Amino acid sequence: MSRASRWLLPDGVDEIIPPQAAVIETLRRRMLDTMASWGYALCMPANVEFLDSLVSIGGDLELQTFKLTDQVSGRMLGIPADMTPQIARIDAHRIGAAAPTRLCYIGSVLHTRPGQFAGSRNPLQLGAELYGHTGIESDAEVISLMVATLAVAGVGEITLDLGHMALFHGLATAAQLDADAEAQVLDALLRKAGDELAEILAREQVPDTVAAWLLALLSLNGDREVLARAARVLAKAPEAVQMALGALVALVDLLERRCPTLNVHLDLADLRGYQYHTGVMFAAYTVRVGWAIAWGGRYDNIGARFGRERAATGFSTDVKLLAALAAPTLPAEASVFAPAGSEAGLLAAMDAARAAGRVVIQALPGQSGGAEELGCQSQLCQVAGNWQIAPLA
Repeated sequence: MSRASRWLLPDGVDEIIPPQAAVIETLRRRMLDTMASWGYALCMPANVEFLDSLVSIGGDLELQTFKLTDQVSGRMLGIPADMTPQIARIDAHRIGAAAPTRLCYIGSVLHTRPGQFAGSRNPLQLGAELYGHTGIESDAEVISLMVATLAVAGVGEITLDLGHMALFHGLATAAQLDADAEAQVLDALLRKAGDELAEILAREQVPDTVAAWLLALLSLNGDREVLARAARVLAKAPEAVQMALGALVALVDLLERRCPTLNVHLDLADLRGYQYHTGVMFAAYTVRVGWAIAWGGRYDNIGARFGRERAATGFSTDVKLLAALAAPTLPAEASVFAPAGSEAGLLAAMDAARAAGRVVIQALPGQSGGAEELGCQSQLCQVAGNWQIAPLA
């Protein structure tokens, strides 16, 4: 390794320096305050866990998890790629409440490869989870909180993309697909690859009626009229499919009341996200970028893997992505320049100014650059033996 390359970061990994770090911290506080005002209590999960706990749900999340050996226990550890399973474990074993539990969290996660966070491998994940309620009302609450949180971030008008994983699983079960074939069908649906999907269904000898239902998902996207069209196309589909469609109708009705200005788009073939989702899935988009800026859904099966089955729904986002997108401005700091020295009166004046909320930067003996170079707009100076804040001369 060359001397120059020692200071480079891995591809997809970034660090935040001033002033952007202060922008992200300000945004973090505002978003967490919004979640707290909705009753969501803050959690701080560990930044490393035993691997079998982190990847107990398997699938694509396991592929995104960095793995290492614990030098104390000899067991395999993992660095979280997604904090949602950690919060589910906390709800199941650390809190253990019977009533609905509302939790929020923030922390850095690490991905083995660039993923859904706009190519970043170390996003600053912020999210909220609601446990212990199976009704569509909790999904509506979580989506409404996501909309409110994004509004605080200042990202502008968003479009909500809605789907339902149970609808797909109901059709896949009717098609009698094994796990590999089901994954191939889902991938073809996500890529809107109609010809490829038809080939897979033919190869798997899926009955014509069921194959037609799966192929129809590719065209079932648009405004809420899509749900009426889906009800006609899938009228004879299994009960699980009918229940999923009914849930989407009820959810759209609730969102129209809770978020009347929200643009809702239905896409019954767009089921992006981790494979642990079991019900409603959603993502928020803005015209400013071509990828989702927040996403989430229902995942009622995770708690059972931690020994306590518990209904769950939630969302997450990347604070660094939102900060870069919205570019919120920091309040102008009226910095005060203080001369070098440790005279008691000077130190007391500096302490008083800081206690009053001012930024005070003291000169160091022999330093180059003065108050203006440090970005100060005023200075501490002695007037009649007293230290006072005055404009720069």
